[in-house]
Amino acid sequence: MRSGKKTKKIKITFAMKKILRYVLIIALVAGVVFTFVYLWKKSRPKKEVYELVVPEKGNIEQKTVATGKVEPRDEVAIVPQISGIVSELYKEAGQMVQVGEIIARIKVIPEMGTLNAAESRVTQANLNLTQARRVFDRTKELYESKVVVREEYENVETQLKLAQEELRNAQDNLEIVRDGIAKRSSEASNTQIRSTISGMILDVPVKVGNSVIQANTFNAGTTIATVADMNDMIFRGNIDETEVGRIREGMPLDITIGALQEQHFKAVLEYISPKSTENNGAILFEIKAAVSVPEDVFVRAGYSANAQIILDSRYDVLVIPESAVVFKEDKTFVNVFKGMDGDEQLFEEKEVVLGLSDGISVEIKEGLNTEEQIRGTLITE
Repeated sequence: MRSGKKTKKIKITFAMKKILRYVLIIALVAGVVFTFVYLWKKSRPKKEVYELVVPEKGNIEQKTVATGKVEPRDEVAIVPQISGIVSELYKEAGQMVQVGEIIARIKVIPEMGTLNAAESRVTQANLNLTQARRVFDRTKELYESKVVVREEYENVETQLKLAQEELRNAQDNLEIVRDGIAKRSSEASNTQIRSTISGMILDVPVKVGNSVIQANTFNAGTTIATVADMNDMIFRGNIDETEVGRIREGMPLDITIGALQEQHFKAVLEYISPKSTENNGAILFEIKAAVSVPEDVFVRAGYSANAQIILDSRYDVLVIPESAVVFKEDKTFVNVFKGMDGDEQLFEEKEVVLGLSDGISVEIKEGLNTEEQIRGTLITE
């Protein structure tokens, strides 16, 4: 019984091996056939079908782009005329100021040697005034008694007035050294830092308690605030040396600002630098253009921007895609569609004269008309 079962198992195993062999043979044959068919298809000539382009009337504008930023034409740094410590700040960045409006107040820290000299001058002026008054009183009595002549009396009176003026000057000098302000000229005090122009405060780099230095011949002084007229904006950028010879003052610019991408601003080129600068091996020239900003748009100082400059233009001319042009030596050609030969497109090479190009489209001066069709890009293989 066991022998019969064993024989049956051996027959089943043999049959499975036979079937597996046939499957492998069929797979191998199928792979060879597939490879043969694939290589045969690849070896067949390719069928080329091109897009047909009709020349049409259009505009060509050759542009270049200058990168830069938009900023106020003039930014004025407000600096103190006296050294000291900031005691009060009346304005902050973003606020508007008028000419003469107070921005900050400075507290003077007097230098001891100068203070002692000023106090000594007041003391001397007091002594001189006391002596001059005594002389005047005696001379006045003698004049009234007709002992001295009028001329001598007037000379003594003048000396008294000079002594009084000297005392006032000495007192003013002491007040300026000690307090930074004289009572007789409080309106013109240099402890009050006033705006020199009307505009917007862009920055206040100091705080209450900061020490500041006055502007003088050897030092620009500490900036209390920066003020600018935000209604007078310019574009400041750079243009490559290969294109600077094609631009001129008065050309229109189209300004786009990165922070205001949906806005376009008109500008007029005002300045082209006569001297170049080098940046990473590139030779660049600085340009400036006056920007027209609408009243309902606020442009912040320092926005990055791009300026498009139209270098040359042609309007209402015959244009075709530049990719359809064939260049051979010093001549240019296009392939004009002549009809179909079965499934094959027939083209004839024709010489044309090109005009202005913007890198995508090109002007056709001679050789084509709007009734002809030319070969464009390959769309089917």
